[in-house]
This record gives sequence, C-alpha cells and structure tokens, in this order.
Amino acid sequence: MNSTLSVYNSLTRQKEVFKPIHEGFVGMYVCGPTVYSDVHLGNCRTFMSFDMIYRYLLHLGFKVRYVRNITDVGHLLDDGEDRMSKGSKADNLEPMEVAQKYTVGFHDMMRIFNTLSPSIEPRATGHILEQIEMVQSIIDRGFAYSRNGSVYFDTIKFAKKTGEYGKLSGRVIEELISESRDNLKNQDEKNHPSDFAIWMKASDEHLMKWNSPWSVGFPGWHLECSAMSTKYLGLQFDIHGGGNDLKFPHHENEIAQNVGACGCQPAHYWLHTNMLLMNGKKMSKSDGNTISPVELFTGDSVHVSKGYSPMVVRFFMLQSHYRSPNDLTDEALLASEKGFKRLMDAYKNLSNLSSSSTGHTEFDKKTEGIIDGIFEDMNDDFNTPKAIAGLFELVTIINSLKEGQIAISEISHATIEKIKSTMKAIIFDVFGLKDESESNAGPVEGLMDLVIDLRHQARNNKDWATSDKIRDALGEINIQIKDGKEGTSWGYK
Repeated sequence: MNSTLSVYNSLTRQKEVFKPIHEGFVGMYVCGPTVYSDVHLGNCRTFMSFDMIYRYLLHLGFKVRYVRNITDVGHLLDDGEDRMSKGSKADNLEPMEVAQKYTVGFHDMMRIFNTLSPSIEPRATGHILEQIEMVQSIIDRGFAYSRNGSVYFDTIKFAKKTGEYGKLSGRVIEELISESRDNLKNQDEKNHPSDFAIWMKASDEHLMKWNSPWSVGFPGWHLECSAMSTKYLGLQFDIHGGGNDLKFPHHENEIAQNVGACGCQPAHYWLHTNMLLMNGKKMSKSDGNTISPVELFTGDSVHVSKGYSPMVVRFFMLQSHYRSPNDLTDEALLASEKGFKRLMDAYKNLSNLSSSSTGHTEFDKKTEGIIDGIFEDMNDDFNTPKAIAGLFELVTIINSLKEGQIAISEISHATIEKIKSTMKAIIFDVFGLKDESESNAGPVEGLMDLVIDLRHQARNNKDWATSDKIRDALGEINIQIKDGKEGTSWGYK
C-alpha cells in the first residue's frame, strides 16, 4: 500500500498525509447534482475531478466506497422556491418525473465523459426517515428549536458550546447575514439570521412534502448529505468532497448538523474543486457567457470554432489542478486537442518498440526518474498538470526512440515495459481517457456511439426537436437510425 499520498484539507487549510480511518479502506462522499435541469459544465468538472481521485485511490490499492447523492428535494432558491418545484413547473411534469428525467440525463453525460459509477448513489427523497431522525437528535442535544412547524439549527448556541461553526469557511458568525437559502418569508421565525432550517413547514401549494413530528413539510437542503453520508459511511469517514461554492453554507452547515447530532466531525479530509471559467469570466446565462456540454461537443456555440470530443474536454479539465480555476477558451481546447492526439499517438507507437538490452544505463535511470516523478506528482494532492508534463517527457522519449534519435540499445527491455505499464495506468486507469480514434470497429463507430448517446439524452429530456434533427441530419448523409426493444442501432441506407 502506498503511504505517501498527501491531500489538501480545506478544514485545516494545509496539505496532510492521507491516513484512512481503516487501513486499506477509504470512505468518500461527494455532493451530487440537484436534478431539476441539465447538468452544466462546472458540475461536470467537479465530478470528473472526483472520478480521477476515485480512480487514483483504486490504483493505490485502496478499497473505496464512493457515495454520491442525488438531490431531488429541499434545495431552495433565494426566493424560497424549491428547485425541484421550479423544474416541475417549467417542464409541466410531476417533481419525480423531473428528477428521473434529469437523473437519466446526468448519468448519460457522466457515461459520455467516461466516469466510473459511484458505489452507492442515494436520493434525498429515499431518506426522509433518516433525516427526520437526525432533526430529532439535533433537537434532543439542544442545538435546534421548533417554530411554527419549522425547525431551525441554533448557530449561536452551537458556536458558543463547540467553537466549530465557521471553521471550514472561515466565516465569523457575528458578521454573518442570512445565506442559508431558507424561505425569506420565515426570517422573523429565527433567533438569529445565520440560523438555518433543518425542517421546513410546507405551504398548501408546495408539491413535495412529508409528515413529521413538527409539521407536514420537507427537509432542509443541507440535511440530506449529513444523513446519507453517515448512513452509508459511518459517523466518521475519510473524505467529503464537492465544489468550492459548497463550502458555505452547505458544507459548513453539514458539519454543524453532524456535530450537533452525534458530537463528532463527519469527515477527516474536506476536498473542494475550484470553478470553471469561460473566457476569463464566471459562466453566466444572463450575459451569454455559457456553453452546455452538448454545444461543446457539436460546436453549436459562438464561443467555440468547432466541436470537441468528450475525451478532449476531459483532457482539458485534467490540465488544471482540481483546486485551481480552469479557464475554458477555444484556444485552450484546440491546444488540448493537439496534446491529446500527441499523447494517444505516442502510446500507439510505444507498442511497436522493443529492446533486447538487459543492462541498466544512465538513460534507464533518467527515464525511471521521470516515471517516479509522475507518481510523486499524483501523490502530491493529485497534481494532474505536473503528472501530464511528466507523461509528455515520456512522449518525447518514445518519439525519439521511434525516429532513431536515441538508439534502442540505450534503453533496456525492462524500462520500455515500465513506460508501457505507467502510461496505461495513468492515461486510461487514472485519468479515465479513451483513445477515440481506435474503437474496435473504427472511428466512425465511436462517433456514432456519441451521436446516439446525445440523441438518447434528448429523448429522455423530451426534446423531440433535437432528437428529430439528429435523425434527419444523419438521414441526409444516408445513415439510418433504428429504435428497437434491444436499443438503438444504426446502418447505412
């Protein structure tokens, strides 16, 4: 077991040697999507980052239980409306239809980006009982109060008794204003503006509500992750992850709930991804500075000059450290496409290289140093940009050997095999990349798999116009799509 992995812990604001609670086993919880609309690229970056982390932990030999939730109730907008209710009204569907529609779309997109499925993917609506029990535990320990059928977490009392509130986000409680996304109409029910709802009484018109000891209502947004993480990983577990925007209020309030309910900090290490920018600015629909994954694949956007494959996009994401902002630009994507092709070409060239040398030259030592450096970089808080730089040092060696600039006798058979195993492990097993030019049936089949995936997503979203447009456009180039009980197939007319 590799024991040199260090991770940056947002809670302590420093890198720490990673020591799991149970040797050889890692429990990791990552906040998943709120399934009221299509997943956006910023979310995709977070989930691809934690997919890489999951893959690397597996590579190190850990047995990992990876839990990633589906939020399908309780996530309120600033005006107090539940995101699921908003999606329900927008799509003219029942809330659970909305949840299913966008959960399927989310899974489709994760499959397109070649992410591994989590070990467990619980839904908030499937764990209402556990959330009600946690609310009662928090009340019993004196850290919550009921008011007019709603239950609020008492942040002032919690801060005075434990000194814990604000440790993750660095917020000072005296400076806090209400940022808890509770219904603004209920602010006068709170003892303090920073108090947040852990159970909310539902209005008559509210679509999603359950019976509880306090009222017919619904759980607060933060409660689901506290309840589900501890249900599947225990009162204390190793890693809790999510986007940087979740530090406050979501993760800060999660910690408060867990400590308030059971007296212990839930996760030993808190990991947060940074935001995805576009053209140097925060993505925003209101000013047009946004692009969807599908638009990025098809090139149907003013922000890109062409479409980019999912693996090029994934490679682009890996070229920035997960804790650093990543700026999506057409120029950066073009560079990533070029780099991705160079990497894949070198890996294919590597299969044709062989050496009968059994010695151990200075060149062998240099190459082994590069390989060791790649793993040192990955052990340094999953530093993918530096690891990629190491891979390209190996690419230069491979190309020099292929072109005869370095004599094959200068490198041993053992070192060539080590290059092969390292590149396979990092490129495919850890980075999760696929060589899109080399499917079993050829590049056209790989492209058609992507097109069928996108059409499948459109149909699940009841976007019949896009589905028909894909079918008709393929028909114009004599490709026929056939939907049947066994799935979707295609062929030439």
